[in-house]
Amino acid sequence: MQDSEIARRGLVLLGCGKMGSAMLAGWLAKGLPAGSVWVQDPFPSDWVQAQGVHVNQDLPADPAIVLIAVKPQMMAEALPALQAMGNGTTLFLSVAAGIGIATYERMLGAQTPIIRAMPNTPAAVGQGITAIIGNGSTKDTHLTQAEALLSAVGQVVRLEGEDQMDAVTGVSGSGPAYVFHMIECLAAAGEAQGLAPDLAMALAKATVAGAGALAMQADEDPAELRVNVTSPNGTTQAGLEVLMAEDALPALMKATVAAAADRSRELANG
Repeated sequence: MQDSEIARRGLVLLGCGKMGSAMLAGWLAKGLPAGSVWVQDPFPSDWVQAQGVHVNQDLPADPAIVLIAVKPQMMAEALPALQAMGNGTTLFLSVAAGIGIATYERMLGAQTPIIRAMPNTPAAVGQGITAIIGNGSTKDTHLTQAEALLSAVGQVVRLEGEDQMDAVTGVSGSGPAYVFHMIECLAAAGEAQGLAPDLAMALAKATVAGAGALAMQADEDPAELRVNVTSPNGTTQAGLEVLMAEDALPALMKATVAAAADRSRELANG
C-alpha cells in the first residue's frame, strides 16, 4: 500500500491493541513504509516495537491521517494532545466504538475531516468488514484513503448516514459473538447425540467456517443455498423444520440485533 501522501506526511496510530496491531500488520504487509508510521500507546507490545515504526516518539506536526484506536474510556485523555492538528488537512479516522462524529468535532474543531468506522474482530485474521461514514468536512479522497487503509483487514462499505452505525454495530460489530455462540450450541448438540466433545467442536467450527466461505463465494444468495442443500423429507429439512418453526430463528435474530443496536444508541447518548 504505497500512499505517497502518507509516506510524505506520516500516519499516526493512536492506540495499538488488538485492532490497531491487526491493522498495522496489514498495512506493513501491503507495503506501507514502517518509517511513515507513528504509534502512540502506553503499553506497546514487543511485536509493535520490533516493526521499525516510531513508538511513543514526537509526532509529525501535520500527519496525513490520525487513526484513533484507543478504548472509548481513554478518549478524553488521549485526544487533547492532538487538538492542534484539528481544523486542518489531517484526516482523523476513528475505529473506537460508541463515539459519535459530533464528539470528535467538539474536541478537534468543526472543520476537521473526520471519518467514523466500525470494524469487527475477524479483522484480526484479515476477514473483517468495516462500515465508514464521514462528516461534512470529509472529501471523497478522504473516504478513498480510509478505504485503502481499512481494506488491509477485510472489506469496507460506505454508509449513507451516521444513524446507520447502530444497526451496523448490532449486525457486524457484535455479530461475531452471535456466531461464536452458535458454534458452542452446535457442538453441544453434537455431544448430546453421542459425539466426543473435541470431535463435536471440530465439526461445528468447520461447518460454520465452510458455510460462511461458501456464502461469500457463491453466486446464489443464502436463501437459495439453503434450498439447494435441503432434500425433500431429508435430514436437513427435518432440522430446519425445528429451527424455522413459528418464525423461531428470524424472530430471535431480530430481537438480538435490536438489543445490541439499542445499547449502542444508549452508549452514544451517554
